[in-house]
Amino acid sequence: MYFQKDIETMPRADIEKMQLERLQRLVKYCYDNVPFYHKRLSEAGVCPEKIKTLSDIQYIPYTTKADMRDNYPYGLFAVPQSKIVRMHASSGTTGKPTVVGYTANDLDHWSDCVARLAMAAGADENTIVQICFGYGLFTGALGLHYGLEKIGATVVPSSSGNTEKQIMLMQDFGTNALVATPSYAQYIGELAREKGVLDKLQLKLGLFGSEGCTIEMRSAIEKTLNLFATDNYGMSELNGPGVSGECRERCGMHINEDHYYAEIIDPATGDVLPRGSEGELVVTTLTKEGMPVLRYRTKDITKINYEKCACGRTFARMDKPKGRSDDMLKIRGVNVFPSQIETVLMSFKEIAPHYQLVLTRENFADHLEIKVELLEQYSSLLDNFPALSELHAKITKEMKIVLGIQTKLTIVGCKTLQRFQGKAKRIVDLRNQ
Repeated sequence: MYFQKDIETMPRADIEKMQLERLQRLVKYCYDNVPFYHKRLSEAGVCPEKIKTLSDIQYIPYTTKADMRDNYPYGLFAVPQSKIVRMHASSGTTGKPTVVGYTANDLDHWSDCVARLAMAAGADENTIVQICFGYGLFTGALGLHYGLEKIGATVVPSSSGNTEKQIMLMQDFGTNALVATPSYAQYIGELAREKGVLDKLQLKLGLFGSEGCTIEMRSAIEKTLNLFATDNYGMSELNGPGVSGECRERCGMHINEDHYYAEIIDPATGDVLPRGSEGELVVTTLTKEGMPVLRYRTKDITKINYEKCACGRTFARMDKPKGRSDDMLKIRGVNVFPSQIETVLMSFKEIAPHYQLVLTRENFADHLEIKVELLEQYSSLLDNFPALSELHAKITKEMKIVLGIQTKLTIVGCKTLQRFQGKAKRIVDLRNQ
């Protein structure tokens, strides 16, 4: 078992005392060892001695993804190459990736963080877990891999793709836990049902991450695969998975506060918001040696609860991000998050958990088309125009109520929309074409 009770149940005052000590040490460490931060802190008038309370973190400038790309590949490293034992890079689609370097201590801390969230979710030494993240420069697979091994779980590093073989291995190995993106987990379930082997799977636990997933989508996956699903959160720039994760209570993702200091800011102004406010998550890595990060703007919109959890853990809990500030769609002056659309769609029993958002521009105005699939058992609706029209009207009406704008809805047949073995690409932006 891997429950670090003395740390994970610390009183709030002790947590914050530890965070302040580590923040003070970190600022000096960055000031002395990272030229980028030395310059950035000096320009802001922040010397290490200025950090006397946790609130003094507000004087430290933010770090952004652009900063990381501008310093590609090693400009943010705090140690010589000889101390770096592994490097990962983000899955950026354009330009240079963001590179992250790890010392041996960094890897040990990282696996500790993942081990905690895995155990909190229900994994243990009897877990046989199949990791369906892609192995390579992406942090997700190896991050979960070493954390799960640390608690004694049996790890099957099957990587992504070749879904028929994935299902075969699940049956043959008796896999009882799955690491995957939510969209790929759903696809595995669909294919297993199609092949008539869904009832032969022994899955009990899903450790999902890498992409957003509403509660409604998660419920659909749980129903398909007959498992208990939890979310975990992280990003390459901060280490990878292990920043936070859900326990069995599923009332927020516990932040590993001994390694990460989290803030909520106004994404427009950059001002720190009071506790309990919803805004953009900003994270500082308190213990990283290879590539420490001060006040990284994640772009994820969430809020943080500092109350003790029913599970006994006292680490603060962050809500499932409702979306990214840079993924937010602005349609005719209205802010729209894909998660809002997903919640509406999943409330209709006829609709499959697959959708696509198509953005177009006509006469200088933006338009949103929502393409959705019927579940296989409701495919006959395509031949029943009155019933299909009624369903179309109900979804369109609900979407208008939730989003505040009129959208175009297109209902298509089962298995029409593209499936993904990694992160789902749900947004197709044609506005500049």
